Amino acid sequence: MTKTPAVHFEAASTLAVVVSSNEPLLLLSVDQKVIAASSSFCRAFDINSHTVRGQNLAGLGNGEWAMPKLASLLMATASGSANIEAYEIDLQRPNQKTRRLVVNAQTLDDGDVDHIRLLVAITDVTDIRAEARQKEELIRDKAMLLQEVQHRVANSLQIIASVLMQSARRVQSEEARGHIHSAHHRVMSIATLQRQLSATHDGNVELLPYLTQLCQSLGASMIADPDRITIEVTVDASLVGADVSVSLGLIVTELVINALKHAFPDERTGLIVIDYHSGGDGWTLCISDNGVGMQIGNDAPKAGLGTGIVEALVKKLEGEIRVGDAGPGTVVTIRHVNKAGLPTGVLTAA
Repeated sequence: MTKTPAVHFEAASTLAVVVSSNEPLLLLSVDQKVIAASSSFCRAFDINSHTVRGQNLAGLGNGEWAMPKLASLLMATASGSANIEAYEIDLQRPNQKTRRLVVNAQTLDDGDVDHIRLLVAITDVTDIRAEARQKEELIRDKAMLLQEVQHRVANSLQIIASVLMQSARRVQSEEARGHIHSAHHRVMSIATLQRQLSATHDGNVELLPYLTQLCQSLGASMIADPDRITIEVTVDASLVGADVSVSLGLIVTELVINALKHAFPDERTGLIVIDYHSGGDGWTLCISDNGVGMQIGNDAPKAGLGTGIVEALVKKLEGEIRVGDAGPGTVVTIRHVNKAGLPTGVLTAA
């Protein structure tokens, strides 16, 4: 009993699988003649399924498959010196849209070692690539629009801050003037936050330049004599999400404003330090000063808007806040413990 019938049966089975495939498939001889083509291939590329068998690949259709690079790669695959894996080609047909194709090819052992076969799979990715490009363009347009909106918001906030300063000069009440000045400082700090965010392209913010610029803005607007009070920023190389950076920036704004208003009365000199560092277990933000320290009893100031803002933001970040004596001065420590699996130094808002 010879092996020939088994070989012929294997070949017939291979032909049946190729022809009935739902994917565009070609079974080629070593000289790149079509042994079989799937019905899906013929439908996809307008090939006559009744005459395709025996034709050379380069002669299919109107000759659009006559691509020297593809023919060379198929030849190398048949010789065993190369493989075609996700090779991309453009199929150009007269009066039709150019199609982007992904070609995979491999030799096929169907039991007949004397005749090499090539199984070629072809995937049309034209529409997928077009959709991907469209999404990229939409994302790019959205980013540009968001940046423009942020820039306009920052400009609007600066206009509001100017109006507040003009109003402060007109009012007679010292208390009212103080409230307007506080509002002006908050608006200016938010404008600084907006400028920082508008310069961010990947969604993450470097805290060192971010908080440094914020404190420079606060100092410029609130410290009349830079030789009397200094703001120092010591921050590690942490990156945080834009939403988290806003919360941290507002916390720093409120606590620095509070220190500038209360820690250095009677023209005292002093230092305010903003320190942030992160580790595997979480992050810590400290705002300290070497001023007169916390007042207690009847002399203690009542909790105001700034205190409420800080407490709400700390809660949003799932942190804990402690206020203590810096000896001299005051230190406010905000501590956040990372949840399991949260990357070190990169935070997301709660």
